Amino acid sequence: MSYDYLIKHATIVDGTGAAPFEGNIAIQDGLIVDVGNATGSAKETINAQGATAAPGWVDVHTHYDGQVSWDDQLDPSFSHGVTSVVMGNCGVGFAPCPPGGERGMIELMEGVEDIPGTALYEGIEWGRWETFPEYIDYLGTRQYTLDVGTQIPHSALRNYVMGERALNHEDATSADLVHMQQIVEEALRAGALGFSTSRTIGHRSIVGEPIPGTFAEKSELLAIGLAMKNAGRGVFQAVPAGVVGDIAGPEHWTTEQEVELFAEIAESSGRNCTFTLVQNSNRPDQWRNCLDIVEQANARGLMLRPQITTRPIGLVTSLRTYHMFQRRETFLKLAQLPFERMLAEMHKPEVKAAILSDADIPPTQTGAMANVFGLMAMAAPNMFPIDLPINYEPQSDSNIGALAMAANQDVAEFMYDFLISNQGNRFAILLGANFVDGSFSVMEEMIQHPDTTIGLSDAGAHVNLIFDAVNPTYQITHWVRDRTRGPRMPIELMVHKQTLRNAQLFGLHDRGQIAAGKRADLNLFDLQKLDLGELQVHHDLPAGGSRILQPASGYLNTFVHGVKTRQHDHDTGARPGRVIRG
Repeated sequence: MSYDYLIKHATIVDGTGAAPFEGNIAIQDGLIVDVGNATGSAKETINAQGATAAPGWVDVHTHYDGQVSWDDQLDPSFSHGVTSVVMGNCGVGFAPCPPGGERGMIELMEGVEDIPGTALYEGIEWGRWETFPEYIDYLGTRQYTLDVGTQIPHSALRNYVMGERALNHEDATSADLVHMQQIVEEALRAGALGFSTSRTIGHRSIVGEPIPGTFAEKSELLAIGLAMKNAGRGVFQAVPAGVVGDIAGPEHWTTEQEVELFAEIAESSGRNCTFTLVQNSNRPDQWRNCLDIVEQANARGLMLRPQITTRPIGLVTSLRTYHMFQRRETFLKLAQLPFERMLAEMHKPEVKAAILSDADIPPTQTGAMANVFGLMAMAAPNMFPIDLPINYEPQSDSNIGALAMAANQDVAEFMYDFLISNQGNRFAILLGANFVDGSFSVMEEMIQHPDTTIGLSDAGAHVNLIFDAVNPTYQITHWVRDRTRGPRMPIELMVHKQTLRNAQLFGLHDRGQIAAGKRADLNLFDLQKLDLGELQVHHDLPAGGSRILQPASGYLNTFVHGVKTRQHDHDTGARPGRVIRG
């Protein structure tokens, strides 16, 4: 027998949750054709002795909605073994979009997902679509390193149907609901993988307004669920009210009530439902209550899949991105200088004294990111330095507050010195949701719960504030190999919850498993050498926009549909990825 590729002597983690086993994998015409004792000749034979073979990671919570227009690589996901992504999450996206409606869509995406509006204006090929079917057809003309699926977002849908009434959060009329149902059904039949909505008031446009759909009535969501039932396809994805300490919905519902609503939608529509689940610092047991509701719903034959994250959602500060001094009068005078000159000025004692004594100048703009400098100042004592080797589960005595006290400095002065050190390449992180008690114990329980799945990487979003897009690599290195403050997880569990579990959730039954007949979407990596590098700020977005990236090492090969896209952590130049149609 002759194959395209024959991978020999790999430790195979097949994605099902079964224990690893040693064997061979044969690939032909984009598919896995034999697993186990496959023998024969091949165009390329790979000796994988000592390496782990796993299905390509399936990342179901990304925001590449703009990036797919200007980028065929789709980093940071591509560098971290992801072979399929789902975008259009959190109720924000770019289709349907009425003629001339670009600005409104951009303001929503920039506010909610912290993607520079200048990049979205310049990089997106506006005018190539209006309707959702036209948008997915546009995606079908492009080629990528990995497969791209998308959902129809509630904000875009509501804006398209209701115009200004959507921005004013008016209730949908019966005619509006009929129109929405038609568009949702049309989108699903055209290939949308689902419908997404957000009900947290933390999701605001760049001008500070909650996004359309935040306060949608129960009847509106049930009507959309009925459209999904009529189409016979699609996942209902949601960010519930109360998930980050707030309430929303017409009744000011708790998150528990939201989850009960999702169960009702899943039952009436017959569709799978997935939603964000993190520990809320204001109500630390809320997540357990939600999982109880999920267990009861799934026992009735429903499919509710809470999406969890495998590390605290962290906000990053650095001199090159957001920091607590960025609105100080003296700093603002320096901010327009080339970075190296600005840094040299900041090393001068008199400049340091001036910045530390300055008051903050309020920003001229409003919106979700306007006061991020104030957040950085409040968070500074509880931030942790990010230094190699990175300690992903730190003790409280290593935070900035403790380090400043040990250095006999106040927090502001310590943070100033920290940010300007190492040529201005130092980063610190605030570990937020799921780190309420200063440990990973909550995530430990969430990971082991049989009804959860791993998501929430937000890849493509929060480009200067959060770098959780590297989670597909991190959750293998930390939870499987390196953890010291608690039990490690079996590799088969961590692989299952970011491969087959996610593929099944979205009806992608051709991938997520190493088995004969499945797509040859694979990762081959050295578990002992798999690692994450230093955070780096790149100015490679359209219009010179910046973003934080963190490289990975230890991936020997990544295959998409039987084509080798990465070899020894480098891009091969192949672009086999296509749009996924549900």
